[in-house]
Amino acid sequence: MEENQRRNMSTVTYVILLGFGELGEGGAALFSLLLTLYLVTLISNLLLIITVQKSSHLQTPMYFFLCHLSCVDVGSISSIFPQLLWEVLAGGVTISFTACVVQLYVIGSLLTVECFLLAVMSYDRYLAICWPLRYSVLMDSRVCVKLAVASWVGGFLFLGVMLALLASLTFCGPHIINHFFCDFFPLVKLSCTDTKMVEKAAFASSFLSLSPFFCILLSYGCILSSILRISSSTGRHRAFSTCSSHLTVVSVFYGTLIVVYMTPPSETTFSLNKIFSLLYTVLTPVLNPLVYSLRNKDVQIALMRVAKFHCSGNNQG
Repeated sequence: MEENQRRNMSTVTYVILLGFGELGEGGAALFSLLLTLYLVTLISNLLLIITVQKSSHLQTPMYFFLCHLSCVDVGSISSIFPQLLWEVLAGGVTISFTACVVQLYVIGSLLTVECFLLAVMSYDRYLAICWPLRYSVLMDSRVCVKLAVASWVGGFLFLGVMLALLASLTFCGPHIINHFFCDFFPLVKLSCTDTKMVEKAAFASSFLSLSPFFCILLSYGCILSSILRISSSTGRHRAFSTCSSHLTVVSVFYGTLIVVYMTPPSETTFSLNKIFSLLYTVLTPVLNPLVYSLRNKDVQIALMRVAKFHCSGNNQG
């Protein structure tokens, strides 16, 4: 009897994402801004990938992982932006419940992959600075591939646990999600069964997902200790400059991510988290290639070489 009632309650077949609501005249301006950011993010990340692949002197572990990071950024924004742009124009969007769960899985998996990749990149910087003579042996091409594969597989497997938690719930409405994409806690609110245990388990798993962040802190603790032992100020500056771009990206990414997922869910935090979610889903992907290219002379030189090569090719054609 209870099982039949449970099945009858499972009536959610679609959800309405409110996005940022009716924006009126401001909607056109926000649409133009988001579309520009989307195109800049796509072009800059793809250009960075092409530049690294075309430049022989950029065939190093750091740029190998950076290419994977750019792939993650392209995938994550492409999973959100087209829908977000439509939400801004229409004041919301209706999608199927299945599509909502798929979006949750894809975006969550890619964010987790990014967490792992940022940790791997900090480990790479640790080896380069603290073990320079053994760096080429400890971080050879096979190790790089294994770390990259582990990051991708680990990210998608971790989100499988979150989906298993969702599968234990019964969804019967309401159909409205006050967010611009399908995130875990707003989706849980659609359940008509007790969600306290699921929310506590998800909150606990969020702390487990911080393990890459702790690895980053440990790596930079060792790096800082090693840099302080360098006698010359020039050497210290050079060593620290190799980490500054990564530190900038980590600070922005984890800063907003911790606020969103480490705060216990409530009606007040849902509205605030929507703003912070916009930062890590929009700002971080556009920030990554810009930070690594604008502050890196090797990438700047490689970009100019690639541009000159294509220009000369077009002139000859």
